[in-house]
Amino acid sequence: MPITIADPTRSIVLAVDLQPSFLKAIHEAERVLARSTFLVRVAGLLDVPVFTTEQNPERMGGTHPDLALHLPAEPIPKMTFSCVGCTAFDQALAESGRNQAVLVGIETHICVSQTAHHLLRQGLEVIVCADAVSSRTLDRHKLGMERIRDAGAVPAHTESIAYEWLGTAEHPLFRQALQVVKETA
Repeated sequence: MPITIADPTRSIVLAVDLQPSFLKAIHEAERVLARSTFLVRVAGLLDVPVFTTEQNPERMGGTHPDLALHLPAEPIPKMTFSCVGCTAFDQALAESGRNQAVLVGIETHICVSQTAHHLLRQGLEVIVCADAVSSRTLDRHKLGMERIRDAGAVPAHTESIAYEWLGTAEHPLFRQALQVVKETA
C-alpha cells in the first residue's frame, strides 16, 4: 500500500454521480451525501479544485441540490461509467495540473471503482473516502472498496483528508474549516 497524504496543492476532489435518482437506492445515501458535501465545502475553503460528474443527466437528472449549492463549477455530464474517458473530465483534470485525486460518490463497485483504476493507471495517487462512497447494497460497497484498495488506491475518511489538507491548527483557515467540521459532525 502506498503512503499517501492528502496535499491541497496536488489534490482534486472528484464527486461521482451524486444524483437523487441514483441516491434513492444507495445504502446509507444520507451519509454519503453529507460526507461528500462536507469534503466539497472544505475543498472550497482551501482552493482544492472540485469536479463533479453526472451520469446521463438528461435521463437521470442533475446533482443533488444539497451538494450542488457548494459546487464551484457546473457538473460534467458523462455516459462512460469511469470518469476517465469522458473528454470533458479528462481535459479538466489535465488543465488542473494535479496528480492526486480524492474520490467521493456512487457506486463504489462501478463508477467509483472504474474511475479509481483508470486514474491509477494514469499514474495519479488515488484516495477513496470510504465514508462518502457507497453502493445499492453493503456487500457491493465492501467488495468495491476491497478491489480499490487491492489496486493501490488508499481508503480514508473525509475528515482525515480535511485535516491532512490543513496540516496544522495554525493554518490561516483552520477556524473556518473547524466550523464546517462541527456543523457536520
